[in-house]
Amino acid sequence: MAGGLAALLDDIAALARIAAASVDDIGAAAGRASAKAVGVVIDDTAVTPRYVHGFTANRELPMIRKIAAGSLRNKLVFILPAILLLSQFLPWLLTPILMVGGLYLSYEGAEKLYEYVTGHHKEKTAAPAAAKGEDHEKTMVSGAIRTDFILSAEIMVIALNEVADEPLLNRAIILVVVALAITLLVYGVVALIVKMDDIGLSLAKRDSAGSQKVGRLLVKGMPKVLAVLSVVGVVAMLWVGGHILLVGVDDLGWHAPYELVHHLEEAIAGGLGALSGFVTWLVNTLSSAVVGLVVGAVVVVVMHLVPRKKKDAAH
Repeated sequence: MAGGLAALLDDIAALARIAAASVDDIGAAAGRASAKAVGVVIDDTAVTPRYVHGFTANRELPMIRKIAAGSLRNKLVFILPAILLLSQFLPWLLTPILMVGGLYLSYEGAEKLYEYVTGHHKEKTAAPAAAKGEDHEKTMVSGAIRTDFILSAEIMVIALNEVADEPLLNRAIILVVVALAITLLVYGVVALIVKMDDIGLSLAKRDSAGSQKVGRLLVKGMPKVLAVLSVVGVVAMLWVGGHILLVGVDDLGWHAPYELVHHLEEAIAGGLGALSGFVTWLVNTLSSAVVGLVVGAVVVVVMHLVPRKKKDAAH
């Protein structure tokens, strides 16, 4: 009996080691998958604060909480089952779907640049959002959740593409971990950004001169932080969108574009020693951003010319 108990304990210990190794593997895979989606995460973080702009301070966090809950619902209830089924039964569809997302990101980035260059991004003076009532708040939250659906789908497909070789159950667990981690990260950062000016005002009212100085810096600095975040979001969209398109066409059999990027990496980074890794990444990133900008600009032209032609034909 003692021998049997010892053998049982050994088996339990072995199973525990296997389970621990599996958890480590899943954690590592989730980390890789999340890292790949970083560009879309930055964009998601940059976009969301616009939806709570103009509301009273006491409504900002409840709105972000509702948007975060909607984002998690998007990822776990709608997107996750759909992409798991695709990965299991129609895996060849993942690359085209990913490329459609890359095209959308490229278009969004180019569209934002177009709006900046033409001045169309400037908003007209309007009543504060808080003065428009509860229905307007619901509309803004719904709009944010709809926008999040597109970005969440892109995040989840990018993550899935990194772990496509894992067994189905592991894929599901990894994607749940990614969904939870990225949602907490994005909306935690969004909440911090949105409330940073309130934190600054609170610090500015304290008796301590040091607290007052930090508070004033936060209040003055937040508009600049938001502006920088907006620029980073646009660059991230172009970079991620272009990279998805480059890798996608390479996977589908057209190797010339990505081979050209690799030749550029070798020509520029060759012989730089310790800096070669960083320079290679930089060349790849800039090349991807250029591809995203060019492709996105073509879509922007089409989107702006076609409606105008229809309007002219109607006249």
